[in-house]
Amino acid sequence: MEIKHLRSFVTLAEELHFGRAAQRLSIVQPALSMQIKMLEEELGVRLFERNRHSVTLTEVGTVFLPQARATLNQAAHAADVAKACGRGEIGRVRLGFVSSVLPHLLPTLIRALHERFPRIELELKDMPGPDQAAALKSGQLDFGLMRLPATIPGIQTREVLRETFIIALPGDHPLGACDTLHPTALAQLPVFILARRYAPGFYDELMQALTRQGVQLEIASELGEFTTMLALVSAGLGVGLLPANAGRALPANVISRPLELGDYRATTGLAWTDLNSAVKSTVFSLMSELLPEPSEGT
Repeated sequence: MEIKHLRSFVTLAEELHFGRAAQRLSIVQPALSMQIKMLEEELGVRLFERNRHSVTLTEVGTVFLPQARATLNQAAHAADVAKACGRGEIGRVRLGFVSSVLPHLLPTLIRALHERFPRIELELKDMPGPDQAAALKSGQLDFGLMRLPATIPGIQTREVLRETFIIALPGDHPLGACDTLHPTALAQLPVFILARRYAPGFYDELMQALTRQGVQLEIASELGEFTTMLALVSAGLGVGLLPANAGRALPANVISRPLELGDYRATTGLAWTDLNSAVKSTVFSLMSELLPEPSEGT
């Protein structure tokens, strides 16, 4: 059963006139008559009663009409899905992220993707940078938002966020009286930092920046999550050193002050291995638009 035969049947059923139906279909009347005849022969039923003066649907034709319309609608939908998939407007993309991008980068991306490409499904996975890298290389992730630097064979990265650092303090801490803190103010204080195994490049560069300032931290604990760090600060067990965006939502009894580290900035990057599908290219283009590389000095 051919789609064109069903289309001819539905059009003739709506017009009940061979001439008008043929005109709508942009074919000649004998071709329309032949298509209806072929459809009736294939089904083994009469769909129309016709004489020199009128064309009417048979009882079988009346029952068959909504089914034919449904088939045509489904065929049109299938064609639309295939074309949209070819344009990269349908599909599933798996994105890994570090939790500190939740306050700003991730909501911006999710909102824009839903508005522009509602048929793209974004599967989100909260995981540290090294785990993202392994998942990217094994094909379990399509993109990652991770702490940089991260030089990993087979993985491409580019910066999407550059941010200063803050110190999270208990609400009644004496350093809260300062507008800005120099790293030397951290001497002999118990400091919480992100553990090296969760972001090796980030950890090493931060330690180097502090060394250049002549500071050796007294590390109270190396943690896997900034939320855990802030909870410990709230409990009065120490102070936390973290990128500014990771401290956007502070818990009760926690305040923050900027930390002066010169030109050094924490960086977050977009990571990927390849753009081997249309939907990946679509999402990559959108992320490149929404998350441009930071300019120097920001």
